[in-house]
Amino acid sequence: METIYSMAADGIVVLHLCFILFVFLGALTLFRWPRMIWVHVPAAVWGGLVELFGAPCPLTPLENSLRRAGNAEAYGGGFVDHYIMPIVYPPGLTKEAQVVLGVLILVLNFVIYYKFVTRKRKAGESGE
Repeated sequence: METIYSMAADGIVVLHLCFILFVFLGALTLFRWPRMIWVHVPAAVWGGLVELFGAPCPLTPLENSLRRAGNAEAYGGGFVDHYIMPIVYPPGLTKEAQVVLGVLILVLNFVIYYKFVTRKRKAGESGE
C-alpha cells in the first residue's frame, strides 16, 4: 500500500511540473490552438500570483499527504522550493526570487500574447 501512495505522490510531482511548464510556455500553444487561451490565461495568472505572493499551491499539500500516507517523509516549503530552486538557484527560496519568477511568468506570457495578437491582426488585415 505504501508503494501506491508513493507512486501517486510521484504522479503529483509530474503533474505539478507539467503545470509549471504550461504556465511558463503555454501561451505558445495559442499559435496552433487559439482556444487554449481560455485554459492558459487562468493558469498563467494563478502561477504568477502564487509566485508573487508566496501563496501555497494546492498540489504541494496533496503530494505531502500522499507521502505521509505511504510512510515517506514530506517536505516543507513548496514544490518550486523543493524541486526547482535547487536546480536553478542556490538552496533556499527567497521572497525576492519568488517575485522574480512571478514577474518572469507575467512578462514572458505578455510578450507571447502580444506576438499572438499582432500576428492575428496582420492575418486579418491581409484577408487570411
